This record gives sequence, structure tokens and C-alpha cells, in this order.
Amino acid sequence: MPGATLSRWTMSYFAAACLFLLIGEGAMAAGYGYPFAGVDAPETLALVHVVAIGWLGLLMVGALLQFVPVLVAAPLRWRRLALPVLLLLVGGLLLLVGGFGALAGVAALSPGMLPFGALLLVSGFGLAAAMLAATLCSARPLPLPARFVGLGLVALVATVLVGAVFALVLSGTVASDLAATLLIYGVPSHAALGLGGWLTLTAVGVSYRLLPMFMLAPEETRGTSRLVWWAASAALALVVGRIAWLVFDVSAARGPLAFATLLAGIATLLYCADVIRLFRERRRKAVELNIRASYAAFVALFLSVALFIVPGARAAAGEGAAALVYLFVFGWLTGLGLAQLYKIVPFLTWLECYGSVLGRAAVPRVQDLVREGRSSLWFCLYYAAVAAATGSLFAESALWFRAALLLQLIATVGLMAELVRARMLSSVAEPLRFPVGAPRPHLFLPIARQQE
Repeated sequence: MPGATLSRWTMSYFAAACLFLLIGEGAMAAGYGYPFAGVDAPETLALVHVVAIGWLGLLMVGALLQFVPVLVAAPLRWRRLALPVLLLLVGGLLLLVGGFGALAGVAALSPGMLPFGALLLVSGFGLAAAMLAATLCSARPLPLPARFVGLGLVALVATVLVGAVFALVLSGTVASDLAATLLIYGVPSHAALGLGGWLTLTAVGVSYRLLPMFMLAPEETRGTSRLVWWAASAALALVVGRIAWLVFDVSAARGPLAFATLLAGIATLLYCADVIRLFRERRRKAVELNIRASYAAFVALFLSVALFIVPGARAAAGEGAAALVYLFVFGWLTGLGLAQLYKIVPFLTWLECYGSVLGRAAVPRVQDLVREGRSSLWFCLYYAAVAAATGSLFAESALWFRAALLLQLIATVGLMAELVRARMLSSVAEPLRFPVGAPRPHLFLPIARQQE
């Protein structure tokens, strides 16, 4: 990976993110949140934010701290803020979930936790966006993958600010009619900004850089890739405009989001075409497991967006198109995240442990840190469980949904165990495991300040 240096706290972000994913899946398997409660019930809101902020948000911020410098070939700006940002995000999320718990009737908690949680999250995500934006701005002109990340950061800021308004209204801190109108009609836009704008656009941008690198495919920017960026930019602008319009005219709730969805569908179709082209033009014929597992995520992205555009499928997907949102979050975003973690964690571990002794001692290959045969079974079980859970939501079968969630949780635990084994170098042959001078990596904490 050209220009790669270690981001000291990225592994800590990943560890916290994985923990929140297990908490979220465990809560759903235990019958917490939708479909056992309403889609807008406090229990569901708590669960949604555990997954969206705790798992996907921390995963994405941690990954960007590592990969934005690679995208623009420039050092990360204000890197000392990485740890404070992590603490702000985790603390803010816990307060936010506590506030939702109070709304759900937990007497020991208070709705007043919501605005404090929102304040910490605005601060944490704001500092993260500032670090990454300053790094992007240090390189001109921006390559196309970096422009996707920049667009994702705009969506992140908008998502967090709108969410903060929701928290103020729900806690009773603000009683403004304008803010209440935004809460009543703006939730779909808030979700679109977060899941589609922030997380998906950023993932698309990073994948345009990483997929050619992993598959040894041509990296040139094509016309379809530029069209993806323009269509996604227009869709994002429509969603942001809709939110501003909603504050003054509730009729906006029926308007531009439909056209934004159509643009998102076009962008998705073109992006999937680009991914297929990269796969066909690759020079590495036998791709590694992280690539093979990612293709299932791309299928989930295409299906969820394509079905969402069809009114009949959207209506059959349940309250708030829950089944399609589930497929999007756990098939596309989480599937891609787990697949890429399977490559990133061993690579960072290898760099951390063997980078300082490279050329002075025999070291293992990155792929020697994992066992793909066993892990491929976990990925198969994971995607099969996601498909079953999505189908059970379409069929409105809560019992089958819990059964599928249990299998999904087992697969996720299996994949986490593989990541832990990679961090502990358990699969590396003993003679190569710790050559003289190689530091022993910690599970999720940095090992040396000079790596910063």
C-alpha cells in the first residue's frame, strides 16, 4: 500500500466498533427494538444509533484516519485529536442511548442525557471531519476517490446537526415549531444523509482506491465513475435542500426525495458496473477473501436500492421499508465493513509488527496472518443469515427474524475471533512469528508513539 503509515488509534476505533456491532446484533437477537417494537419506538432508536454510530460510524472514522492520507499522499492533519475524538464519540453515543432508554421508561435514566450526548457527538464528529477535511485540502487537485470522501464529510456534518436538533426536541430542551416540524417530517432525510450520504459515499470513494490496489486492476478514472460522483452529489444536494425546505413548508415531505432516490439508483447502477469492470480487468486472477466477500455486499447494495425504487417492494418491506433498510445496513455497509476489516486488520498488524525489521529478518506474508478457509465459512453463514433475516422481515415473521439474527450473531463472533487471531499472530508459523527486534502488537492499543 503506497504511502501507508500507521494511524495510532485506528485499531482502537475498530475494536470499539466491533464491540458495538456485537451489542447491536445481540440486542436484536434478544428481541429488542423493531420488529418487536415500533420503528419509531425509543428502543428501536437506541438500537439504530448503536449500529449506525457505534459500529458503522466508528469503523468509518477509524478507517479514514488510516486511508485518507493514502488517498491524497499527504500526512494526516491534527492526528493528536484521534483519541479525544474516539472518547467523545463513545461518550456521546452512551449518553444518547441512555436518553432513549429514559424515553422507553427506564426510571434510572433521564431524557436530559439526549442533548449532552448530542453535544459530544457533534464535537466528536466535527473534530473528525475537520481533521479529514484539512488533510484533503492539503492536496490539490483532489483525485476522484478523495472527492467522494469530501462529499461524505459534508453529509456527515449535515446528519449530525439534524440529529442534534432531533435530540433537543425529544428531550424537551427546545420547543420550537420549526424544530418539531423537522423532527416529524425529517427522519427519512436524516437516515438518507447518514446511511447514503456519509457512509455509502465514503465507502464508494475508498473502494475506488482499494479495489484496484487489491486486485491489481487499472486505476484510471472513467466516465462512469465521474457520473457516479455527479449523480450522488445531486442526490445529496436534493436531500439537504429538502431538509431546509421542510422547516418552512411541510409539503416538501412529498417532493424531492423521490427524485433523489432515482439519482441514487442511477449512481448505484453505474458504481456496480464499475466494480464488475474492475473485477474483469484485474491482473490478480485468484483474489483474496476480502474481495470475494465484498461482492456479496455489492449485490446487497444493488438489490436494496433497486427494490427501494419500486413502490410495491418498498411497501412490502414493512414499516419504514424496514426489510430493505436492514439489507442495506447489514448486507451492504456491514458486509463490506467486515470484508475489508478482514484485510485491513492483518495488514496493519503486519505493518506494526514487522515493518521495523523488514529487510533485516525473515518475516511472514500478510496473508499468513489469516486462515481463509475457515473464515470463508463464517462469511457464507453471515450473508445467508442476513438474507434470511431480510426475508423474514418481508414475511413479517418475528420468530424467524430472531432465529436468523442468532445465526448472524454467531457468524459475526466467528469473524471477530478471526480478527483477534490475526492480531495475536496465532496463524503465523512459530519460527517467523517474532523475529528479533519485532514488537509484539497489543490487541487494540498502539504499541509505540514513534509510529505516529
